[in-house]
Formats: sequence, C-alpha cells, structure tokens
Amino acid sequence: MHHDAQTAGLLLLALSVAAVVLFRRIHLPPVLGYLFVGIVAGPHAMHWLPELHALELLAEIGVVFLLFMIGLEFSLAQFWTLRRAVFGLGGTQVLLSVIAAGSIAWFSGVPWQGALVIGGILALSSTAIVVKQLIEQLEMHSPHGRLAFAVLLFQDIAVVPFLVLIPILGSGGEGGVAMPILLAMAKAVIAVAGMLALGRWLIRPLFHTVAAAHSTELFTLTALLVSLSAAWITNFFGLSLALGAFLAGMMLSETEFKHQIEIDVRPFRDILMGIFFISVGAQLDLVEAWSQWPLIAVLTLGIIIGKAVLVALIVRILGYEKSVAARTGIVLANGGEFGFALVTLAIANHLLTPVEAQPVLAAVIFSMMMAPLLVSANGRIVRRLFAREVAREHVSQRVRLSKAVREKQGHVIFCGYGRIGQNMAGFLLREGIDHVALDTNSRLVKEAWEAGEQVFFGDASHVDMLRAAGLERARLVVVTIDEPHATERIIRTVRAENRDLPILVRTRSDASMEALEEAGATLVLPETLEASMMLSQHMLEFLGIDPEEVHAVIEAARKDHYHQLRGYFHGEDVESLEESERPRLHTVLLASENWAVGRRIAELGLDRVGATVVAVCRDGVRGEAPEPEMVLQDGDGVILEGSAEAVEHGEEILLAGSGQ
Repeated sequence: MHHDAQTAGLLLLALSVAAVVLFRRIHLPPVLGYLFVGIVAGPHAMHWLPELHALELLAEIGVVFLLFMIGLEFSLAQFWTLRRAVFGLGGTQVLLSVIAAGSIAWFSGVPWQGALVIGGILALSSTAIVVKQLIEQLEMHSPHGRLAFAVLLFQDIAVVPFLVLIPILGSGGEGGVAMPILLAMAKAVIAVAGMLALGRWLIRPLFHTVAAAHSTELFTLTALLVSLSAAWITNFFGLSLALGAFLAGMMLSETEFKHQIEIDVRPFRDILMGIFFISVGAQLDLVEAWSQWPLIAVLTLGIIIGKAVLVALIVRILGYEKSVAARTGIVLANGGEFGFALVTLAIANHLLTPVEAQPVLAAVIFSMMMAPLLVSANGRIVRRLFAREVAREHVSQRVRLSKAVREKQGHVIFCGYGRIGQNMAGFLLREGIDHVALDTNSRLVKEAWEAGEQVFFGDASHVDMLRAAGLERARLVVVTIDEPHATERIIRTVRAENRDLPILVRTRSDASMEALEEAGATLVLPETLEASMMLSQHMLEFLGIDPEEVHAVIEAARKDHYHQLRGYFHGEDVESLEESERPRLHTVLLASENWAVGRRIAELGLDRVGATVVAVCRDGVRGEAPEPEMVLQDGDGVILEGSAEAVEHGEEILLAGSGQ
C-alpha cells in the first residue's frame, strides 16, 4: 500500500497517539507503544510506511538526542558516590554478560565482530523502565535499588566504547583492528578533554550571554546547536554522532543551565525518540520472527533468567544478603533501549545482517515488555524464593521496632527521615516528645541509628511496619517523603487502621493537595505556598504591621485553603501537562467592540468553562471579588482565574462571546 510522506506522517502520528494512550492505560512504558506501532505499520507487516530515507535520518537524530539527554543527566558527583558499586558490580556484570552472550553467538556461527556487538546489546538493561518503576515503588533508595542504579549507570557509560568500536569493526580493515581501536580511543580521550575544556571556557560563557537576552527561542536554538554541533565534531573525526552528543550533555550537566536545557530539549528528544523506536519496530519481521520463535523464546528467557542469575551471583559474592542479590538480579533482567541503538548501528556498519538481528531485536523487545511486571513483582518473587530468610529478616526488623516503641505512648511517627523529618524531630526532642521514624534509605538509617536516633528501615506503606511502630498508640503521623503516589498509599494505609489519627503531610507543590486530602490527610502543607506565607509574614512585620494582624491574615489564607496563592500569572514559562491544569491568573483588557462590554458578570457564563472573575481593574483601581451584578466597561482589565484551558475559553467569551 503506497503512501506519500505526508500521509505516512499522519499515520505515524495517529498510531503513536493511540498506542501511547493504550500502553499507558495498561501501565506499560510508551517506548513499547512506539515499538508496537513500528511492528504493525512497518514494511514487514501492514506496509503502511514506506522505506523513507527521511525517517531513518530522523531516527538517527533521535539517538543523538537520547545520548545528549543521558549525558545531561549524568552526574559526576553521583557517579563518584557510587563508584565502587558502579565499577565493581556494573563492570563485572557488563564484562561477563558480553563474554557469555558473545561466546554463544560466536559458537552459533556469527562472526566474532557481530558476536561482540550481540554481547554488548544483551548486556544492557532499560534505564528508563527500571528507574521509573523503582521510584514509583519507593525502592530507589533500598539496597537493591541503589545497586541496580549503579549497574545501570555503568551500562550507560559502557555504551560509549561500543559507539566507538562498531564503526571500526565494520570498516573491515585488512591491517587488523588493534591500531584503529587504539587510534579511536585516543580520539575519544581527546574529544572528552576537548569537550570539557569547551564547556568551561566557551560553552558556559555562551549560555550566560544567551540567558541574559531573556529569549526562550534563542536559548532553545543554542541548546540544539550545541548538541548537534558536538555530534558533528565527533563524526568528523571518524567517531559516532551519538558519542559527541553524550559528551555535550555531560559537559553541560555540571552547569547551572542543566535543568533549563533539559526542559527545552525534551520535546525534541521525545518526538525524535518516538520515531527512532518506530523505526526499530519496523525492522522486526514478524514472519521471520515466527519462523525462529524457538530461538527467540530461548534468547528472551536467556536475557531474563541468565541476567538475573548472573547479577544475583555477583551481588552475593560482593557480600550482600540473598534477598538483596535476588531482587537486584530480577530488577535488571531485561533488555535496554540502548540495545536498539547498537542494533541499528551494527546493521548500518554490516556487522549484523537483518536476518541475524531479527531474533536479537525480538528478544530485547519481549524482555522489555516483561520488565515492568518483573520490577513491580521483585519483592513477591523473592519472598517466594527465599520465604524463610525474608520472613526472618522482616520479622527481625519488626521485632526490633516493636521492642523500641513498646513503652512509647502518644508518640509521633515519621514516614521518611530526610532533612525535613530530621529537623522536625529536633523540635520534638527539645519539647521532650517521643518519636520514631521509618525510612527506606538504608545508609541514612544506619548513620542515624548509630547516632542514637530512633529511626528504622521499613516501608511505611506496609501496615505491619506501622503497627510495629505503635500506630494504635501514636498521637500523630508525619509524612515527609516527596513522592505523591507513595504518600497517598501511606495515608490510605494509616486511615484503614485508624480513622481519627491526625496525619500531617509535606508536599513540594500544591498540585497533589486535593488527592492527598481525599486520601485522608488531616493537613497538607505545600512547601512553595508555605514559603510564600513565611516571607509575607516577615515582610509585613518589617513594614510595621501589628503582629496580631499579620498572624490573622496568614491564618485566614491557610483557612481559605491557600486560594489567594494558588493562582498566579504564569507568563511564558514552559510547563508540563500537569502544571497547565493548575490554577492561574490571566488579565483580559476590554475594548469597546468586545462582547462583554455593557454586560453584567453574572450573564457572561464563565462558570460553564471553569473560569472565575476574581478582580476587575478600572481606571487604575483594582477591585477584588466584584459583585455578579457589576457591569463591565470599555477599558476594564478583567482578571480571570482557572486552568490554562479555562482562562483561554474565558478570554474568548469576554472578547467575542464565543460559545454563547
């Protein structure tokens, strides 16, 4: 079925939207949705997509942006903190995986160059899927979460040598590959040093100059220019495009512009990466895969079981408990998105034929489809495998906790013991009020326990840990973790046990206030709004306002559910979808020809679109909470409040009477 470029683009867009929505509903990552679109629409299935060179070019640029974003998120400080686990566990895992998988491929008849690449492909795990799932499950700071992250960090670094090696191995030089590899490595070292020097002496001042212009468009263009220029430079020296992008991201990761660049580049990355994964899925020949299904099944099981066993053995040898070793292995038992980049590069450099790549590609895809299920069930699987050991460990934690709090009455339970929890606990100590804390950061727990603090390792969303902490005798529960979904689970667990116990919750912003209150929180304190309240209180006191009057104003704002503070003028800030749904203020200046002039506020029908008139500015005087019977005049500034969509519709009504 023939399609031109425009029709193909529309098909891609429609299928991608439908697939991402579907996969999100079944709690699978969007990357699998893009792969599904490529499989269905590709030349080996429905033939809806032509083999367009432009699609391949966009996919290659997508890989460039993926590596740029990985480099941007690459924290040298974090790497140094985890260096032992990164190099010890991560290095051993990648080396043994490459040797094992590569040897099997070589004995199966694949040339050693292609076998080496296959080993590298199968050694990688999905950073995006694993990290996202661990964060949602409150396991990122657990022992197995930290070990898994260290391995993923090394795997991300290990991609770089493969990006250098694959073009060299594919060149097929008759004089051997030792000298070209040494030459490429030397070039890579020079490139790293050069990029870091450029970042310090040229790129950083450049971004300072661009930022001073206060132009979002100029800043975005500069970020794109830097990332693509770095890719071009390394390609010019005979290295990979993706290597340059990674170095550029790493170069900018330690600057103060990191987060803004990430925001600006993310839309390009997401779109182009979607195209990349579609192009990968399009390479999967379902007929060929079906004809080789025994091999694909063995490869998929090999990735899942083989990698899980290998990682677990290494972790166990390093001295960790069986349960920690097994959970780390299960979490990493999947293929990774970088494997697709290596497959594509290997085919382009003729190290693998499309037929040889088919089973590898299919096995990586199927293992990634299983990854969210395995990561989410890692605890349950280990409890079944090591039921006695896990039960003994869990019981011992609960027993220690129960013994420590059995004499406590009317104490406070902290769920999360980071900086905020520790500061709050300090005030309780000064007042002589008992407390106990639960946290999943084992290192934090160890340090605090050794300092004599009543903090224990445990997941506060588990009812048995809360019971062991003396929930039925507690006076107050304080939740200080910064994960809205996890916080909501903790609140619901507490409420299921005790309907009347006060629950004080800290959250970073007001976006999740309603959800947390609906779950049963007694009081939710958003940091951003409370910071505004504290600054306002000090400001009014400095201006000589009576302290009692200041206190009354602040308390009135709190009782009003922070309504006065939750809407604000957003300007041109780049926002997420969630941010766009939050209340905002928007001013509409009326002219004589506008529909709303001469009409009462009550008859405008703004409530139907979710917008509210909170004030009217007339002749330079702002009137708050205008009466519904107020008639609007030429020159009035009408201040609307509502979501981004609501104020947009409200403006249309005021100006043209749209929808009336």
